[in-house]
Amino acid sequence: MQQPYQHEESASGSTRILVVDDDPTVAEVVAGYLDRAGYVVDRADDGPTALDRAAAHWPDLVVLDLMLPGMDGLEVCRRMRGHGPVPVIMLTARGDEDDRILGLEVGADDYVTKPFSPRELVLRVESVLRRSRPATTGARLGAAGLTVDPAARRAAKNDTELALTLREFDLLSYFLRHPGRAFSREDLMREVWGWDFGDLSTVTVHVRRLRGKVEDDPARPRLIQTVWGVGYRFDPTGSTGEETGS
Repeated sequence: MQQPYQHEESASGSTRILVVDDDPTVAEVVAGYLDRAGYVVDRADDGPTALDRAAAHWPDLVVLDLMLPGMDGLEVCRRMRGHGPVPVIMLTARGDEDDRILGLEVGADDYVTKPFSPRELVLRVESVLRRSRPATTGARLGAAGLTVDPAARRAAKNDTELALTLREFDLLSYFLRHPGRAFSREDLMREVWGWDFGDLSTVTVHVRRLRGKVEDDPARPRLIQTVWGVGYRFDPTGSTGEETGS
C-alpha cells in the first residue's frame, strides 16, 4: 500500500493551493488572484506534474481542470485521494453536465464552470477551506449505528470508520443533527454547501454517494430517504413509508 504524502505547510504557515490547468492564461489568472488573497500557490499543467507537486508539498486544496493532456482531472483526483484527503474544486467546460457529475462522483467538493469569475473562484476556495477545517467545538453525533466527531472530522458506521469526502461528512452531520425532518435540495444546498443558488444535481450526487457508504442496501435506502415532491429525510429508525423511496 502506498504511504500517504506528508502535509507540509509553507514556512509562513499559509494555506497552500495547487492549481492544475494546461491553459497558461487560466492558470496564471487563477494563481494571481489566489496569491493576492494570501495563499501559497503551486502550479502544474498536466496530471503527472500535479502528482509530483503534491508529493513534494501536499496541498490544502486543489483547483483541478477536468480536461488535461495525458491524464484527465478525474484520474488525478482519484490518485490524490488514494494518498490522503484533500479538498478539490474541479474546473469544467460550461454545459458538460455529465463531466460535472463525474467530477462529483469521484469526490470533488465543488466545481466551477468555464468561463468563470476569478473572484468567484476565490470565494469558492474560501468556502471549501472553511468547511474543511476541524470544528473547535461540537458534540459528537450518533444514531442508527452512525457516529460523527465534528472536532476530529471522523465518522463511523458500527465502529468502522467511513471514508467520507468533505461534503459527504458535512451532509451526514447535518442529517444527524436534524433527524426526522424533510429537507429540499435547495435547503441542503443552502445549509450544507452555504450556497443560495447552484446546480441542484450536486446535492443529488452527494446524497447518492453518502447512501452508498451508510446504507446496508443503497438501492433500498432506509436511513436517508427520498420524500417525493420535497427532498430527503434522515430517519434513524430505518422505517419506510409510501412517501419515501430511493
